[in-house]
Amino acid sequence: MNVVILDGYVANPGDLSWDGLRKYGSLTVYDRTPEELIVSRIGNAEVVFTNKTPITRQTLEACPGLRMIGVLATGYNIVDAEAAAERGVPVCNIPAYSTQSVAQHTLALLLEICSQVGAHDAAVHRGEWQNCLDFSFTAAPITELAGKTVGIVGYGRIGQAFGAVCLALGMKLLVTVRHPRTEPDNDNISYVNLQTLLAQSDVVSLHCPQTAQTVGMINAAAIAGMKTGAILLNTARGGLVDEQAVADALASGKLRAYGADVVAREPILPASPLLTAPNCVMTPHIAWAFPEARRRLLSITEQNLKAFCEGSPINVVNGV
Repeated sequence: MNVVILDGYVANPGDLSWDGLRKYGSLTVYDRTPEELIVSRIGNAEVVFTNKTPITRQTLEACPGLRMIGVLATGYNIVDAEAAAERGVPVCNIPAYSTQSVAQHTLALLLEICSQVGAHDAAVHRGEWQNCLDFSFTAAPITELAGKTVGIVGYGRIGQAFGAVCLALGMKLLVTVRHPRTEPDNDNISYVNLQTLLAQSDVVSLHCPQTAQTVGMINAAAIAGMKTGAILLNTARGGLVDEQAVADALASGKLRAYGADVVAREPILPASPLLTAPNCVMTPHIAWAFPEARRRLLSITEQNLKAFCEGSPINVVNGV
């Protein structure tokens, strides 16, 4: 079995091991693969793993020996899964490996916005505390979250984990999901449509996949329906939001803040409107990258390859 990893560096920059995959055949690992080398590097491989290197219909046509595509992530929009299904090639993703990491990072963005730890740390180190006439001062507005309403768009594993953290902080939850829920509302959680969620939430957090239906779902019209002064969080996919609309809403004060770990084009472009928008807290797509999460990712990757070699693929997302 000839196995190729097209872009392994981010998942494993050297602190972990690929040895678990070597048991199943010849393994070639590339740190990164530019678009013009994708086909040649796949070559006659039967299994290819990718994180953010695209596998298109054209690539599949040029690599007829492919029998399995593994995605080193939960989201699989980087692969033309439909074209793979037409060729009988299963596309296998890595579910649930980063649930707690992403929930923690989403909370970190929210707490940074509401507690302004970074701004106050900087003020202290500038000498503003030692020169203060009082024992305490605030360098930026701070907000208590207890009693506030958080709207969670997408209530899968990560959405539920983040919701549990918010409940622990004393927040109330509004949830919108793609499919109807049978669970009844309770004192702390209510299932509502997206328009109601946007209108009633103090914080809106995105945890849904990027699909043809969800691309640009948070646009100027959606933002207009939000509370003035609401906080928007995105640790899902950058394409879920219209970034210019978000930047405009931050500039006008319609949105109080935007906390994001993802952008539509990664790495971020120098001309991104988010880079100059006020009250925009961003991290470079690291919510998934905690060592503990990456260790789980590699473990599940090995399980996916093992199951495929045994003739019973698991975590298949394209119905093959």
